[in-house]
Amino acid sequence: MPDPANQSAQPVHHHSVRHFIEEPDLSADEFRALIASAIELKSLWHRKEPRNTLQNRTLAMIFEKASTRTRCSFEAGMNQLGGHAINLSPADTQLGRGEPITDTSRVLSEMVDVAMLRTRQHATIESFASVSTIPVINGLSDMLHPCQMLADMQTFFECRGDIRGARIAWLGAGNNVCNSLINTARLLDFELVIACPAEYKPDNQILQNSAGRATVTEDAQAACENAAAIVTDVWTSMGEESENEQRLKALAPYQLNQQLLNMADKDAIFMHCLPAHRGEEVTAEVIDGPQSVVWQEAGNRLHAQKALLEFLLLS
Repeated sequence: MPDPANQSAQPVHHHSVRHFIEEPDLSADEFRALIASAIELKSLWHRKEPRNTLQNRTLAMIFEKASTRTRCSFEAGMNQLGGHAINLSPADTQLGRGEPITDTSRVLSEMVDVAMLRTRQHATIESFASVSTIPVINGLSDMLHPCQMLADMQTFFECRGDIRGARIAWLGAGNNVCNSLINTARLLDFELVIACPAEYKPDNQILQNSAGRATVTEDAQAACENAAAIVTDVWTSMGEESENEQRLKALAPYQLNQQLLNMADKDAIFMHCLPAHRGEEVTAEVIDGPQSVVWQEAGNRLHAQKALLEFLLLS
């Protein structure tokens, strides 16, 4: 019988762990492979074919911010792959009582297979990942929303084919989703035109890194011209509610209406990560109209995240 004292002295070897904290954590080839995998997983799901690739695997989900799509897609996704998800909010964990995020990370590394965080500050996810021996996924931070990009790109590929060389327009404040879109433009080689007021430009460093793939203008019409897709988001993100009034005023010229949509390709699609405020960043006519793919896009969060979970846990 092996000597138990001897056994416990054996070092634990962790193969180099992959995280998905920002888009460039994937190579362009990996990103495209994930899209293909997500499309395949979606068709399996529609055919009701069981898939138990993540049996006995557990995902811990930490939410500092409210969530509908991120929570449901990750929880249902783990379930559909035969695994399990645990929802942790600061209110009902020791995080709410001041346990350092790095201590929580070390503990979860001993108990679960993968962790997803939706945090206020991007640094929180980076700190968590810095000591984690399991894959860490950014489920949204104030800086980036990379899981949204997987679903958005899957949606574009389904509707319009490969995005390489396409012209995409973003209208409104340069927020976390916009920052992520800039990163993705560099990775998947498309042209992004961002229309926003000067005071709400996206992150300067991310723009500089975009190698000329992303440009900023204050002219909404110019941005929409010949676009294959127009993307927008709420004007006031979670945590910015106090600025709501000034934002509504500054961003009013960037509302996506039918007139602007008509400047794009005739088969252009409209995307929005939701929740949406009809009558603010987009008119009801557009979001509920025939060119809107927002429900397909929301549904794709599920399949894109299943592809991501399999990639991080099985490859």
